[in-house]
This record gives sequence, C-alpha cells and structure tokens, in this order.
Amino acid sequence: MGWRWGALLLLVAMSQVGCATIRVTDPGRTATEQFLMSEAVIEAIDQLSAASLRDRIVYVDATYLAGIPQQEVSFLLGEIRARLLLAGVRIVNDRDDAEIIVEPRSGGIGIDRTEFLLGIPAIYVPTAANSVGSNAPPITTPELAIIKRTTQRGFAGVALVAYWRDSGELVGSTGPFVGRTHRQDYWFFGTGPQTIGDIPTTRTPR
Repeated sequence: MGWRWGALLLLVAMSQVGCATIRVTDPGRTATEQFLMSEAVIEAIDQLSAASLRDRIVYVDATYLAGIPQQEVSFLLGEIRARLLLAGVRIVNDRDDAEIIVEPRSGGIGIDRTEFLLGIPAIYVPTAANSVGSNAPPITTPELAIIKRTTQRGFAGVALVAYWRDSGELVGSTGPFVGRTHRQDYWFFGTGPQTIGDIPTTRTPR
C-alpha cells in the first residue's frame, strides 16, 4: 500500500506543476540614445563657470529652453542647478526672492548617425506579387557586408547669462560650450558588432 500512496502523491504533485513567465518591457528610448545626449550635456555644463555667482541668491529661468524635448530639459536644468550649488550659489524657487536671474540656453541637444558599408547592401527585388494592391511581403536580397560601421555622435550646446533681477543689468555670461559623445559598432565579414565609445553602454562591465 505504501507505494500506492507514494504514486498518488507524485501524481498530485505533478498535476500542480505550473510555469511562470517574466514580463519584459522595452522603453520607447534606448539607453544608448539617452546616454549619448545626457553625457554630452554633462560635458558641456562642466565647462561653465559660476564663480561670479558665489553666495548670491539665484533663480534659474528655463524660458529659453523651449523647443527642446522635456526629458532633455529636465536633465539639463538638474545638471545646471547642481553646478551652481557646487559653486556656492543659493538657489530659490521663486523669482521674486532672487537677487540674480540665470537664464540657460542651448543651441541643440541631439544625435547624428552615419552608416558605412563595404560590400553589397540589401536590395529590394520587385516581383509581380508586389504590384499595387497586393498584400504579399516584399522580397529583399540579404546584405553581404565585408565591413560595416554604424557611428552615433551626441552633441549638446549650453550657455548661461546672469543679470540683476531689479535692474536687468548684466552680471556675467558663460558659454556656449559643446559636449560630445560617441558610439561606434563594427561588423567584419558578418560577425559583430564590436562596440567602442565613451558612454556607459559601451564600457566593459566591472
């Protein structure tokens, strides 16, 4: 009887076996895209000087950052505020409480991309099935790459101007300065990519 109870328990246990899945999501923007721009912003802001504002009460006015995506604006302002605080500036959140107004501006924050291919690119081959009104998928020849390279370069331009809140008289200005980042991916005879760059997503993990 003992083995029968054992077999019954085994069958019950097996009937309870299930499976679990891990939900994986991808954000709309890649880490590479974000770091190419954010690291360029950091490099540009590191070149700004805030020595003339030490011990002053300052309000940071973001009015002239209009046109830049909100994510980049938020990061840029956060880095500028950190730069000012580290320089001994006292920041207030109300314009009327400030002695000096600081206005940051940016010539642009973005990414340039270039492609290089030594070999035969993928070629679209028209067929009768690809005529207008057909739902047939297009036919494309495979890419034959001896050497292929994708280069992405991030750029960020930043400048500051400061003036007295009461009189509007200039206190000082700094910039514009440009920060630069890059990432390159290489393929040799179809193998790769081999990646180099100066952003976290290209660095060898410790």
